[in-house]
Amino acid sequence: ILMKQTRHSFLKSQKYTSINLNKTNTNHYQIKASINDIEGVFILDTGASNTCADLTQLEKFKLISEKSEIKASSATDLMEETKVSKKNRLQIGKWTNKSSSLVLFDLNHINSALIERGIQKVDGIIGADTLKKGKALIDYEKNRLYLKL
Repeated sequence: ILMKQTRHSFLKSQKYTSINLNKTNTNHYQIKASINDIEGVFILDTGASNTCADLTQLEKFKLISEKSEIKASSATDLMEETKVSKKNRLQIGKWTNKSSSLVLFDLNHINSALIERGIQKVDGIIGADTLKKGKALIDYEKNRLYLKL
């Protein structure tokens, strides 16, 4: 008997790990991830070039920051100064990057917008840099993120 292999079992056989994505009522995906072994909630944003953390959460995530030349901007506006924190351990599910650089900026305006819509505030954004490193595949049908181990 020929068994139909599911996308999930195929990706598992290719050494991918799967992480459930939580779809919010604004159609954003939230995901649990850890920075330096401390868990937080992040927005998965394929349009964000960098993975970011909230500047107000430096102590929570044990981040060491340096001044940055990067100006953070979102689809809505240009934001203030940013900082960078290098060589952080970023873990999403079983996938780990031991030397992750994070752009740090104040996420207050993003969190205010989320809270206004009844959505849990976030500690940061998982951006395209991390997704590329993890050879990410997103299964929109099953609300899952796959990262290559």
